[in-house]
Amino acid sequence: MTQAIIAGGCFWCVEAVFNDVIGVTNVESGYIGGDVADPTYKQICTGATGHAEAIRFDFDEQVISLGEVYDVFLGTHDPTQLNRQGNDVGTQYRSAIFALDDAQRAEAEAAIARWNETNDGTAVTSVEDASTWYPAEDYHQEYWEGEGQRNPYCLATIPPKLMKLRKSFQAKVKT
Repeated sequence: MTQAIIAGGCFWCVEAVFNDVIGVTNVESGYIGGDVADPTYKQICTGATGHAEAIRFDFDEQVISLGEVYDVFLGTHDPTQLNRQGNDVGTQYRSAIFALDDAQRAEAEAAIARWNETNDGTAVTSVEDASTWYPAEDYHQEYWEGEGQRNPYCLATIPPKLMKLRKSFQAKVKT
């Protein structure tokens, strides 16, 4: 298994998408890229800690390659929005790939270049070195599968992302 860390707006949304991607397991919401130790959700929401809401997950490269993982990521959120996704605004909602090594950095840069070649607009997704990972509070984990099904924000935001996953990456969706 290989691990990856990505941020593309609200972690509830990104987590919901990647829970449906073949070969992906152990999806965890959390915080990365900031300068405050052990941040809380309340601190993250201020935008003052420098962290991004992100997900960390394992995936089987025999089932889905790292490049495909990054393609799904770039294809299921709007990588052209700087420090926001829709109504979520702030650096905590930035589009970012947190590379765990030089090979992941190279693959992330290649995926962004592929996306830029085939889409209108230019991705502002940053490629950052992975730093200390802080798991989000328990109530954020598997949020869509539980509370999210009753949350108006999630009901408005997550189904369109899941539909995009199923339409654009049909062969990469769990059955």
